[in-house]
Amino acid sequence: MLALVKTAKGVGNLELRDVPEPQIAPDEVLIEVKATGVCGTDIHVKHDRFPYWPPVVLGHEFAGQICEVGDEVQGWKVGDRVVGEPHTKACGVCWLCRQGHIQICPEKRSPGWGIDGAFTKYLKYPPKLLHGIPDHVSFEQAALVEPTANVVHDVLERSRVEAEDFVVVLGPGPIGLLAAQCARAEGARAVMIAGTPADEKLRLKTARQLGLDHVVNVAEESALERCLELTEGRGADLVVEASGAEAAINDAVEMVRKKGRISAVGMTGRDDIRFAWDKAIFKACDIYFNLSTSYTSWDRAISLIASGKVNAEALISHCEPLSNWERVFDDVENMRALKAVLVP
Repeated sequence: MLALVKTAKGVGNLELRDVPEPQIAPDEVLIEVKATGVCGTDIHVKHDRFPYWPPVVLGHEFAGQICEVGDEVQGWKVGDRVVGEPHTKACGVCWLCRQGHIQICPEKRSPGWGIDGAFTKYLKYPPKLLHGIPDHVSFEQAALVEPTANVVHDVLERSRVEAEDFVVVLGPGPIGLLAAQCARAEGARAVMIAGTPADEKLRLKTARQLGLDHVVNVAEESALERCLELTEGRGADLVVEASGAEAAINDAVEMVRKKGRISAVGMTGRDDIRFAWDKAIFKACDIYFNLSTSYTSWDRAISLIASGKVNAEALISHCEPLSNWERVFDDVENMRALKAVLVP
C-alpha cells in the first residue's frame, strides 16, 4: 500500500513509498483510512522541528472504517465508523498515566511521528482509543475531530468559557476558527477574532462567513482598542492565543481583563520569547498552557460537529488524493490552504 513516509532525519526526506499492510494483534482492529487532516505537526516533521522516529508514516488526524477485528476485541465490529485518540504508546504505569493524563506521558509515541500513522490505506489501532462517529458526519468532517478535541480540551475544559464571557481569539487558522466556534457554542456573549493581512484572503474571510461577531485585521485597526471598546474598558474575560506569534502572545496580556484567563494554544517554534511577565502578574490573570487532548474532549468534539455547532466543513479548503501531498503541503505552508484533508 502507498504511504507518505518520513524516510530519515533532516529537512525534507518525505516520499510516497510502498509499505506492507499492517497485521493486527488479537487486541487490535484494522481501520481502512477514509480521510486524514494535514496538521501543523506534519509540517514541523517535514522541517525537522518536531520529534519523530523514521522511517515513519505521517498523519494522525484520521477518520475511517473498521475492516478487521482481533479475536480479543469487544464492543467494535467490522463496518463501524471511527476516529481515534493519538495516545497509542502511552506507558500506562507512570504517575501521569495513572492520573489519567496519558496524553502527556513521557513515553508516548503517537501515530504520525512515533509510530506509523494515517497517510496511507490501512492503520492498526487499539480499540480503547476509538470513538464512533454518526452516519451523517462525513469522513472528511470527522478528520477534524482531533483538532476540535484539542480545542475542547484547551478552551472549554481547562481555561473554560463561562456564560456571557467576551472571548478574543488571536490567530484565525484552523485551531483559532475552531476555538471561536467552540466558545460561541459554549455560551460566550461575543467572540472577536484577530489576524494579519496575510490572513485576509482566506482565514478572515472564513471567519466572517462563519458569522463570528467581530473580525479584526490588525493592519486596519487596533485589536486592543476594539477589545477595550467592546468591553467598556475592562478587557476580555478569556483570550485564546492560537497564533504562536510573540507579539500576539504579549497582546493577550494587554487584552485580558484583571482576573481573566489566557489559554495558550499556539506554539512559537522557538526556545524562548520576550514576555510581559510583570504585566501578567499585576493583572492576576490565569494562564493555561495546553497540550493534546483528554478522553472527555473527544465525544464533546464529535457532538459539536454532528450538531452543526462547529462547522467543520467550512474549514476544509482542500480535499485531495494522497498522491497530491506535495502541492497540498506547499499550500498549507504558504497560507493558501485553511484545513487540508488527504484521501488515500
